[in-house]
Amino acid sequence: MDLQDQLKNLFPDHEPSPEEQIEEVAHELYVQKEPMICKFEKRKGKATTIIEGYEGTDEDFKILAKEIKTKLSVGGTFKDNSIIIQGDYRDKIMIILKEKGFKVKRVGG
Repeated sequence: MDLQDQLKNLFPDHEPSPEEQIEEVAHELYVQKEPMICKFEKRKGKATTIIEGYEGTDEDFKILAKEIKTKLSVGGTFKDNSIIIQGDYRDKIMIILKEKGFKVKRVGG
């Protein structure tokens, strides 16, 4: 017995309203003309990749950070208008950003 059958047993007079179809619109990231900076740093002896220079909204930047972390299966954070990724993934991040239409500049090392 599924949930719909159980609800019909509990409320026999209730007629469900037709469900409204919500169209999901893919969120478009703002693609800027200026290049984003992808640099390598060591923090507390550990390698980190830092992405800076995004001119869009913070929400777009957070979405981009989550997407990068998911594709690379690594940890990271969004802090002070920069994305901090654990490990040296500059080459892979640059490929991901270029596929999305961003210009990326490699800095350091």
